[in-house]
Amino acid sequence: MDTTYFGRTFGVMAFKNSLTGQYLYWNYVKSETNKGYLSGIEEISRRGISIQAIICDGRKGLLALFADIPIQMCQFHQVKIVSKYLTKKPKTLAGIELRALSLQLTKLNKADFSNSLEKWHCKWDDFLKERTVVALTGKSQYTHKRLRSAWLSLKRNLPWLFTFEDYKELMIPNTTNALDGSFSDLKNKLRNHNGLSILRKKKFIDGFFKASCSLKISKGYNKAPL
Repeated sequence: MDTTYFGRTFGVMAFKNSLTGQYLYWNYVKSETNKGYLSGIEEISRRGISIQAIICDGRKGLLALFADIPIQMCQFHQVKIVSKYLTKKPKTLAGIELRALSLQLTKLNKADFSNSLEKWHCKWDDFLKERTVVALTGKSQYTHKRLRSAWLSLKRNLPWLFTFEDYKELMIPNTTNALDGSFSDLKNKLRNHNGLSILRKKKFIDGFFKASCSLKISKGYNKAPL
């Protein structure tokens, strides 16, 4: 599940069956909220579809929202988070090493990645704890705040980054790439119809999503990860 935008206040929140490629539910939103995702999951369940797992981007508070459903955080989004804090060309050796490790996220298993992250932390722990006194306030703050944020992001999200390994029988994707690819396809098609009103744009998007729903959910796919 994920949300894409067609303007600052016009977006669509979509829930897609990762096994069949069907869109199970979508809703137009002004902003992406955890409440919206919760409502979507509840609506899908109300329709009699049993959700075995969820793949999402890991926005704040979302990962812990569904206690009874296995959650896989998109590994690609995690790499983007690290790059946001460190940039693609970190200036410190610690940053260079941490970004390089994050780029290995999709290639390593949970044990190897966890061990590598712990080794990185042990090596750079003192560096992470360095503080600087702010002249204007006289108060101290962490010197390498963005590096700490990147590391803490990996540390906090680690329990959800390898869920697909724990439930191999469910064939859970480790990224939301399939949904992101559909969003890109949708936007490319909409570009051929520039100037559509919001109402007509919604009808176009509805038609795009409904095309995937023309394939009825078969008996073997009424329980599938999103």
